[in-house]
Amino acid sequence: MAHVIEASCISCGTCEGECPVDAITQGDTQYLICADTCIDCGACAAVCPVDAIHAE
Repeated sequence: MAHVIEASCISCGTCEGECPVDAITQGDTQYLICADTCIDCGACAAVCPVDAIHAE
């Protein structure tokens, strides 16, 4: 099960640097998590300042 980033994302980029498998990329309006690459470690969710990341 991968993590997802909700619409409340403020595009700060904090999560991208925390991902150990580089599953997070900047999309057109917010950051996105590639479900096929995500290892469900939760590192991104732990650093999100607006709690926009959760398990799918």
